[in-house]
Amino acid sequence: MTYVPSADRYQKMQYRRCGNSGIKLPAISLGLWHNFGHVDVTENYRKILHLAFDSGITHFDLANNYGPPPGSAEENFGRILKEDFRGYRDEMIISSKAGYTMWDGPYGDWGSKKYLVASLDQSLKRMGLEYVDIFYHHRPDPETPLEETMAALDLIVRQGKALYAGISNYPADKADEAIAILKRLGTPCLIHQPKYSMFVRDPEAGLLEVLEKDGVGCIPFSPLAQGLLTNKYLHGIPEDSRAARSTGFLQTSQVTPERISQISRLNELAIKRGQTLAQMALAWLLKDKRVTSVLIGASRAEQLADSLKALDNIEFSADELAQIETILA
Repeated sequence: MTYVPSADRYQKMQYRRCGNSGIKLPAISLGLWHNFGHVDVTENYRKILHLAFDSGITHFDLANNYGPPPGSAEENFGRILKEDFRGYRDEMIISSKAGYTMWDGPYGDWGSKKYLVASLDQSLKRMGLEYVDIFYHHRPDPETPLEETMAALDLIVRQGKALYAGISNYPADKADEAIAILKRLGTPCLIHQPKYSMFVRDPEAGLLEVLEKDGVGCIPFSPLAQGLLTNKYLHGIPEDSRAARSTGFLQTSQVTPERISQISRLNELAIKRGQTLAQMALAWLLKDKRVTSVLIGASRAEQLADSLKALDNIEFSADELAQIETILA
């Protein structure tokens, strides 16, 4: 059956301008990190992508190493893009990244021009695209000069393989420096993707100020702290959770009694607001006008639908914010 998007999809979403650019992003964007590799069935992916687009999500975020295995998320996305979204490419913002290990040898990791250009060429082939809308350097490289890495992003934009350049995981000082280099080269930095949630507050120590000063957008990843900011861990560690997996990024050592107590108290506040904990955690990030969009993952369409309800209430009273700070302290 041919997919026909919802006619009123753009009335369902809030859009925010990305820094000083001409781009607006949906308040919630879809990241295809751990849930779009060769580990699930294509029909499930299709349902998630259909619901996202029907709900006004126009931004789909990938990277060269997303899977598992690395590259498979781009392959699966590219296949569904070709089959279901052929006529809608111009309504989408599609992003990819390079900066983590992708292939063996000295040119398959970090931030050299050789790696970034080659990696994007591979990503475009996997997705069946002529260009991505945003191409990010995924993490700072302590050995490659920042000038070389930013020059690679500038080159990629000038080649027409990406429309905009972005950075991810850069601390405030490195971000400021990278943004200045890109500005000098004539390819402004569109957006920064930091790890940011109620439990990870690092961007508040200078990064948000830098992005505001430089007119750069901000799209936090891991806004639910790998699932901690959901009702999943209210009573400990479930057997099917990320923390229960030895290979997961969330480890059992992070789910302490103190953390569970915080989660429980935050959940009580969310209930008073008429929200789930996950919805409140997303809304808490979106209360800050410097945040352009929040990047969520979903393993099921129902999960995505639940997260989208966060947009029903992104206002917080001074008392609610004070309660949250007390709990987090």
